[in-house]
Amino acid sequence: MFAAQKIKMKILRFYIIHRLAFIIALIVLGVAAHTLNNDPITAWICYILAAVSLTLYLMIGTMRIVQEAVAEGDVDSATKYMKKIKFPQLLFKPVRSGYYMLQSNLSLATNDLATAESNIRKSLTIKSTIVGDMEGTNLMQLGFIEIRKGNSKEARIHLLAAVKAGIPDKENLAAVYLQLCNMEAQRQQYKMAKIYFKKVKDLKPKTAEIVTQIKSFEKQIARMPG
Repeated sequence: MFAAQKIKMKILRFYIIHRLAFIIALIVLGVAAHTLNNDPITAWICYILAAVSLTLYLMIGTMRIVQEAVAEGDVDSATKYMKKIKFPQLLFKPVRSGYYMLQSNLSLATNDLATAESNIRKSLTIKSTIVGDMEGTNLMQLGFIEIRKGNSKEARIHLLAAVKAGIPDKENLAAVYLQLCNMEAQRQQYKMAKIYFKKVKDLKPKTAEIVTQIKSFEKQIARMPG
C-alpha cells in the first residue's frame, strides 16, 4: 500500500510539473477528436479537463511540491519549482499568501533581506478567511527580518504585533517570546524580560535551538534584578 501511494505521488508530481504541457496536449486531442473523428463528446471531455488543469495551473501552480521540498529541506528544488509559477498574482488567496511567505523564507536562506522583507509585506496584504488569518505569522517573520537587519526597535514592534495578532504554532510563539525576553533585557526592563522568559518555559518548546537558548539564558535571568 505504501509503494502504491509513492507511485501515486510521483505521478501527481509529474503532472504538476508538466501541467502546462498536459493542457496543450488535451486541447490538441480535443481539436483532433472534433475535426478528424467527428467525436464531440471526447472533444468536450478533453476541453473540460484542459480547463480544469488551466484553473489549477493559474490558481495553485506548483505550490504543493514546493511545500514538500521545503519540508524535506531541499531548498534548491523548492526554488526551482517556485520559478515555474509565472503569475503569482493569480494564485488562490491563501496559496498566494503562502507563496510570498515561502519566497521570503528562501530569500532569508540566502541572506537577501530586502527581497525577504518585500515578499513578507506582500503576504501581509492578503487576507483570507478560508485558512485563517496569517497576519501573526507574517508579522513574526517581519520581526525576525528586522532583527537580522539590526533594527531592534522595529523588530520589537512587529513581534509584539505578531503576539497580539496570534501565532498558532507554539514553537514559533516560544521563539518570539525568547526574542522579546532578550530585547527587554537589553533595554534593562528586567521585570518584563522575566515575564517573557516564563512564557517561553510555560510553552515547553521542543526545538533544539530554543531549548539550548533557554538553558544558556537561565543563569542570566536568575541574576537580573526585579
